Amino acid sequence: MSHDTTRLHHVGHIVRDLAEASALYGRLGFVVPPPSCPAMPRSEGAAPEPFGAANTHADFPDSFLELATCVNAGDSGRLPADTRLVPLEAPAEVLEQLVERIGETSAHLAAYLDRFQGLHILMFSSPAIDEAAARLTAVGVRHGGVNTVRRAAPSGAGSPVETIRYLEIDVREPGTGTGAGTVPEGRVGIVADLDPGIQSARHLDHPNGATGLAEATLCVADEDLAATRHRYATYLGRHPRQEREALIFDLDGAALKIIPKSALPTTLPGEELPELPALVAYTVTVRDLPLVRDLLHRNDIPVRETPTGDFFVPAKVALGAAVVFRAG
Repeated sequence: MSHDTTRLHHVGHIVRDLAEASALYGRLGFVVPPPSCPAMPRSEGAAPEPFGAANTHADFPDSFLELATCVNAGDSGRLPADTRLVPLEAPAEVLEQLVERIGETSAHLAAYLDRFQGLHILMFSSPAIDEAAARLTAVGVRHGGVNTVRRAAPSGAGSPVETIRYLEIDVREPGTGTGAGTVPEGRVGIVADLDPGIQSARHLDHPNGATGLAEATLCVADEDLAATRHRYATYLGRHPRQEREALIFDLDGAALKIIPKSALPTTLPGEELPELPALVAYTVTVRDLPLVRDLLHRNDIPVRETPTGDFFVPAKVALGAAVVFRAG
């Protein structure tokens, strides 16, 4: 059976200090390029200053990890020194809307951080996003429709412009306000598959040998497990399998794992819960687990074992999100 939602596109790690997070990810063995951030002058004739939201990626062939933070006036010192400022230049009627949208994004990031620093974004990949949107509408799932944004592609890509098409799921009743996220656990949606030609021009070779995003783990209250199962079965158009206490939604080469609170101690030993529901961990596949363990040891990064033979960097060390490494 073919599906219109086929794998994990990216997860978003929302942090308070992007310079600290970028340095941490370097110690974890990921290559993260200089972040980018919108910029505008605060007054007429002044130099553009960063505002809104700044982000960077650790890229893989068909997925990525996002690091993002909100940026307010006076926050320049919290950004990495090599942050690339992107001055906003557009006709007045478009610029106003663009600034408003960036402001909303920043407000959402700030609201996520009010809950906790960690994972708040979960996006699935689709080869047919218009079909996915139609299916969600047909089964009564609210969403914002398919949006299209364009940005400069990395040098070396076949096209100078990258087109991104995405939708965000929204379970709130109309008129209830913007809230902290589109669903209880944060921002969840579907994005059109990454363009292989454009993605291949990004830095895909990481010192830790990471090759892709394999799993995201969502933890919910025990009494909410059935309702969460129903929500994601509807979002993804497929049913999960049971693996002990966990529900596993198998995708193409990746998975979403949903666990009840009672299963956290056996899934990620020693982890403490933030507010529920919460995306508590993500898993990346690596070419050589012993190599990763050695790299982390040399960088003074502690790890713990999982019952399934993976190992992970605890959330307390990794800025609120457990990072799991798996051979594959």
